[in-house]
Amino acid sequence: MPAEEGFFASLGGMIGGALRSVVAGLKWLLGGLGEALGDFFSGLSSALGMSPSLFHFALLALGLTFLWAAVKALLRSAFLACLFWLVLAVLLLGGLIGA
Repeated sequence: MPAEEGFFASLGGMIGGALRSVVAGLKWLLGGLGEALGDFFSGLSSALGMSPSLFHFALLALGLTFLWAAVKALLRSAFLACLFWLVLAVLLLGGLIGA
């Protein structure tokens, strides 16, 4: 008889089985999320005409942040700041889309 037939071995087996069930359930529940996000970013990058890399998406987020800063400056009636942020956003997004 193996020595692992004791109380603690069966307790460890039950806890391990429960953890395995929880992990399998989470994998089933969230399994399609990664594929859905991948499809979303692939469609977004193809619609914008840019390559689907993490660096390009970071630049896209930065360009949209610059554009948001331009809108906020316009609402504050800070026209020079609005022009500055708008030029930065157009340069970044224009270079990103053209790449």
